[in-house]
Amino acid sequence: MRKYLFPAKSNFYKANLHVHTTVSDGEMTPGEIKKVYSEKGYSIVAFTDHEVMVPHPELTDEHFLALTSTEISVNNRYDCDFGFVKTYHLNIYSPREGQNCFNTFDRTNMWLKHSFDYITAEQEMINYDRSYSVGCINDIIKKANDEGCLVSYNHPVWSLQDYMDYIDIKGLWGIELYNTGCARNGYFDSEKPLDDLLRKGERLFPLATDDAHRMKDCFGGFVMVNADELTYDKVFESLKNGDFYCSTAPELYEISIEGSKITIVTSPVAFVGLSTDCRQLYSKGAEGAELLTEVSFDLDWYFKLAEQAVNEHRYIRITLVDEFGNKAFSRAYHIDELS
Repeated sequence: MRKYLFPAKSNFYKANLHVHTTVSDGEMTPGEIKKVYSEKGYSIVAFTDHEVMVPHPELTDEHFLALTSTEISVNNRYDCDFGFVKTYHLNIYSPREGQNCFNTFDRTNMWLKHSFDYITAEQEMINYDRSYSVGCINDIIKKANDEGCLVSYNHPVWSLQDYMDYIDIKGLWGIELYNTGCARNGYFDSEKPLDDLLRKGERLFPLATDDAHRMKDCFGGFVMVNADELTYDKVFESLKNGDFYCSTAPELYEISIEGSKITIVTSPVAFVGLSTDCRQLYSKGAEGAELLTEVSFDLDWYFKLAEQAVNEHRYIRITLVDEFGNKAFSRAYHIDELS
């Protein structure tokens, strides 16, 4: 019997889950962001201005959804130039459209004077003391999760993060594999932190975002969300469940499995790869000028490896590469989801 891993629903909505406006250090107003992204076919934007959670329900209509969110930082403070300071940057996405405060707000971390205008009376009641440590990061994530929020780990390379900074983080919902603003300035993130955390048993999802502060940062990385309809609750539910893929261009249409045979249907690409938690890899490249649109792999040997239970955190995930080197990534599908 064929089981469809993706899509779970019929509608796709293009989303940018990381953008900054004039509320913090962006050059465009929230309304201008809506205009330029709508013109490029986006239906969803998460407004992640620094350190303050500002909802924009006035921007939401039947064709566009504004997600309420914020980006916070936890800096390794010492007396040197900011360019040498290691930092954690986390996006916190709210399940509530009108939420205007969050439980790890730190007034002392506010660094833009005009952003103080957006601190609400409710937010003034909270002042969380952040410190640069995995323990603090895990506490921030837990407090966000307790509110029903989703938390992403942003641009580890730009943040000067290494293995020891992220390997013990728990409870993340997502991690950026591609960040347009960083990549266009030479800071290219990788898939390694995602796989490192997946192999430790964390169930988190890959993201491609813009982190747009100005027009030159726009329209690079995006997420395609499968949701029943373009409403706040339905889109948030789909994001929470991982009903999406991330990309810089290629499109992923379908992943299905029947017995040990898995089939991937895509837009025309030059390469389809299926990676696992171990060195059991599967791939197919285009031959000549004919690009790939459907590829199947027999996972019988991988399933036999999984039965040995050498690693209890078994998973597969899909990578697409088009003829220009642009990539797309599925989420990880764990062994219990493949049965």
